[in-house]
Amino acid sequence: MKPMSNVQEIESAIERLSAGDMQRIHEWLENILEDQLELSEKFQDQIERSEREMAGGKRPRLRHLKPA
Repeated sequence: MKPMSNVQEIESAIERLSAGDMQRIHEWLENILEDQLELSEKFQDQIERSEREMAGGKRPRLRHLKPA
């Protein structure tokens, strides 16, 4: 039997978390990935436009997780 990879172990553990804990992991991971991105001017403009649309109710802020 082949041992599980770290990624498989992490995925398995995440699947067992509550919706609230999953949301915290999501936010944490999103922050890490955002910090690693180099934002082009075009991409930054798209982000700002989307944020304005979300603030104006034209676009949902994010997908909500169903409670466990």
